[in-house]
Amino acid sequence: MSVIKGNLLAALATFDVAARTTSFTGAASRLHITTGAVSQQIRQLEQQLGFPVFQRHARGITLTEPGLRLHQVVSRSLTDIAEVIRELQTEPQPEGEIRLRLTPSFAFKWLVPRLHDFYQHFPDINIQTFADGALVDSRDTDCDLVIDYRRHEEIKDDGKTSLLMAESLLPVMSPDYQAKFDWLHPQAWHQVTLLHDAMPWRNAERDTEWRYWFHSMHIQADSRRGHFFNRTDMAMAAAEAGLGVAMARQALIGDDVKKGRLVSPFAPLQANAGYYLISHRHSAAIDCFVQWLRAQINSMSLEHELAIAVEGKPAHHA
Repeated sequence: MSVIKGNLLAALATFDVAARTTSFTGAASRLHITTGAVSQQIRQLEQQLGFPVFQRHARGITLTEPGLRLHQVVSRSLTDIAEVIRELQTEPQPEGEIRLRLTPSFAFKWLVPRLHDFYQHFPDINIQTFADGALVDSRDTDCDLVIDYRRHEEIKDDGKTSLLMAESLLPVMSPDYQAKFDWLHPQAWHQVTLLHDAMPWRNAERDTEWRYWFHSMHIQADSRRGHFFNRTDMAMAAAEAGLGVAMARQALIGDDVKKGRLVSPFAPLQANAGYYLISHRHSAAIDCFVQWLRAQINSMSLEHELAIAVEGKPAHHA
């Protein structure tokens, strides 16, 4: 509504206290501010509303007829808000421990930077994170949850596995490395150094992501060239250092792109793969964590869509 602007909500709270105490001085005492500050807030409130809420006289203040009607609504609303807050504060918070297994790349580049937000909301839930191998064993029932990178075609409906986030591939490089080549010219790909994640999933061929990207982009180039790493984040770090072009996953490069450490002249390409959540157990704590994960991903997707809407479509395909 047009009247809800500035500090109107704060002024209405001050108005409620002043109406209850029938005194600006009494309101100031309860709110621990000066009488002049209360008087100024009420005056600004009346200017925004376009009508007086109090009559001032030597003995103090009394509500005008419009002020009385407004106070009835404000008082009731503030009481309802306080009641809801009390109810929420008395609800038991989930607690417990979650054993989570995932790849180091996803842990370091995506999960760990966001965990502070989770602990702010759920301080009594402890997450034990195990990211000790480039590939994870999703059959390991010693953990409660597994986040694994897999091709969509390999997933079977077992009641425990669900897609957490579909992934896209994007060649990334340092700004200086980008400036060395004409990326619209097919011959550039015969000169650049390719940086590979040689183990994107179990039993994958070590050039599989670059080969898939070249095929999808209709580029004739040798995908077997370059340097090979067993983790995506290592290939990305090599690209940032100017060693070549890494085939990165879009979910893992957000901060690096925002800060200009990595750039790309191409648009993301759907990877036909994604991060899958495998649930071995359920509890209130685990359910909270899963809901938080999905909320983070939804928020990230919305931010990406807004960025495209504001800045225009991503850079061209070759």
